[in-house]
Amino acid sequence: MVNIPRLVVAAPSSGSGKTTVATGLMAAFAARGLAVSGHKVGPDYIDPGFHTLATGRPGRNLDAYMCGPDLVAPLFAHGARGCGLAVVEGVMGLYDGASGLGELASTAHVAKLLRAPVVLVVDASSQSRSVAALVHGFASWDTGVRIGGVILNKVGSDRHEALLREALEESGVPVLGALRRAEGVSVPSRHLGLVPVAERRSDAVAAVAAMAGQVAAECDLEGLLALARSAPALPDAGWSAREAVGGAFGGAVPLPIPKLSTSFEQGRPHSSRNRGSAPGPAPQTPEGLKNRRPVVAVAGGAAFTFSYAENTELLAAAGADVVTFDPLRDEALPLGTRGVVIGGGFPEVYAPELSANEALRKAVAELALSGAPVAAECAGLLYLARSLDGLPMCGVLDADARMTKRLTLGYRDAVALTDNVLAPAGARMRGHEFHRTVIEPGAGDEPAWGMHRPERRVEGFVRGNVHASYLHTHWAASPGTAARFVERCRG
Repeated sequence: MVNIPRLVVAAPSSGSGKTTVATGLMAAFAARGLAVSGHKVGPDYIDPGFHTLATGRPGRNLDAYMCGPDLVAPLFAHGARGCGLAVVEGVMGLYDGASGLGELASTAHVAKLLRAPVVLVVDASSQSRSVAALVHGFASWDTGVRIGGVILNKVGSDRHEALLREALEESGVPVLGALRRAEGVSVPSRHLGLVPVAERRSDAVAAVAAMAGQVAAECDLEGLLALARSAPALPDAGWSAREAVGGAFGGAVPLPIPKLSTSFEQGRPHSSRNRGSAPGPAPQTPEGLKNRRPVVAVAGGAAFTFSYAENTELLAAAGADVVTFDPLRDEALPLGTRGVVIGGGFPEVYAPELSANEALRKAVAELALSGAPVAAECAGLLYLARSLDGLPMCGVLDADARMTKRLTLGYRDAVALTDNVLAPAGARMRGHEFHRTVIEPGAGDEPAWGMHRPERRVEGFVRGNVHASYLHTHWAASPGTAARFVERCRG
């Protein structure tokens, strides 16, 4: 058994102040010298960046839809191992889960899986005595969810606070904090939510410090820590990337890894001029290839901030040397690159800068043309396209992308339609989409995925060893993905 003190920070709805409270708690307790682990319910990439800044540890996601309920506690234990406190920030309202699937993937569901007490953050700006009815309703809706305290947010005055506290005395749920309205803790937003930490580092540091200061001054930290320590022990079944990858091909039916053509045109070899100066695959010898750790370059920097920590951990556990590169600044791929992973982010915001870095665009295109594995999700898909909002991109895909006003958001059930570097044909994956762009065409001659939720359609591109799609996936749910990709990098 493992005993990790823990709290789940939830709210009746989005916009109530969960991120302020959760991040403020993480930073306030970290400032006291406590080792704190930050977690986020659901697929959100941006909030974990603030958690990382607050704790000095990787922010991690707990997604019962993409990873399945059975992996929530092990992934939590993995991320929080050795910590004196774990703070889990919820998603949307406490009981809001995957559409049409009941409690699945809701904050309440994750709290029950973790056997963790919940702190309910309530926007009290437009109510007084009614707050007691609201809290009572949330506390009594599901007896399997333990609401251990309330933090009142956007309290207007001492008189307002007194009225709220008096009303809540009847609810039986203790008030563990009352935050005044404050401008200094606000974080700017844009078309996909908060602006990521990587894009405004100094401002983000100041915002997190302001959150920590307000929470420390206006919340009962001792009461919150006592509540966290009241959580019962969990089975010591912490997730391990090494064990997950070791089991990925260890079953009775290993994932097949068929050989693909090294050219986009079947049977047509590449000439040396196609390789240019890009660091393509090194000469292979049977003896050296067997033990070599291939370099896998993972896109980072301000334009590519969306990634799950476990994905890179799995790549490393599968035998890769993972090296980060910044498409905004670096003019060449890392030395010896044998595969590239380009996750999500905001290339639409940085399209002029990405386009201006012609040297790197050519290097990525030439590596892809050489037959090296390339996996791209969402932002990576746009970067591999021929153009984005009329500006040249890598040109690996015969497709053009542009911004729209329409938000595409939600969980997806998908099946691999084509054998590729991430999955064999027929493999089923769960993921999510989150973008305001479109790419035309939306799928190649060999689509990456067949979507089965919420509607049936094909999506994405498979060309040789290139896999590009809007679908974000969490590789902990299918560790064979990382193992398969690294195996392809070895040749």
